[in-house]
Amino acid sequence: MPKSYSRLLGIVGKPNTGKSTFFSSATLAPVDIANYPFTTIKSNHGIGYVRTPCVHTAFKVIDNPRNSLCINNSRLIPVSLIDIAGIVPGAWEGKGLGNKFLDEIRRADALINVVDLSGCTDSEGHLCAPGENDPIEDIKFLEKEINLWILSIIKKDWHKISRISEVESKDLYDLLADRLSGLAISRNHVINAISSSGLNPKKSTKWTDDNLLTLVDSLRRLS
Repeated sequence: MPKSYSRLLGIVGKPNTGKSTFFSSATLAPVDIANYPFTTIKSNHGIGYVRTPCVHTAFKVIDNPRNSLCINNSRLIPVSLIDIAGIVPGAWEGKGLGNKFLDEIRRADALINVVDLSGCTDSEGHLCAPGENDPIEDIKFLEKEINLWILSIIKKDWHKISRISEVESKDLYDLLADRLSGLAISRNHVINAISSSGLNPKKSTKWTDDNLLTLVDSLRRLS
């Protein structure tokens, strides 16, 4: 059994959409599952496996993988999974389990958004009539909460960052990358996001809140 796992996938979404059910199915780990919001308070951790044909059959060699398992000619590649408590509107401000949720997703390399396609749970995970809730809005809602969270981190020091960049000719890309380093956002992410947002890095003091939100949306997509 491999001792280290190179990728961490976060299972996210609003409450009561089946996140823990998916986690339990993927990892075979026993977790609390119930048909009401916030069954999961403390995140669950486990290991799932991605199945792919093992290359040793094609190369006709003896297989002895160090970072995965080979069973019946199938390579089982381990992936760490974390089942995160549900997110509700205003999580970026700390509502619900917002602060805990956002701290957990910061550690993940990628996110799996579990959505209730039947539309029978509202924005806080309470049951409603099938089709009453739009699952597309659930996707947009999660993206919005993450965007506003990143925006709040930038805006804490934005006046200082933008002023130093212009007045002292400091590299804006480095300044923003340093501010967001805890989110695994790199200098290249910042460069590409500013470019794709059509913003002038030499005039950052002129950027509006809408400009910053556009930048943040690009950063989320790129990182």
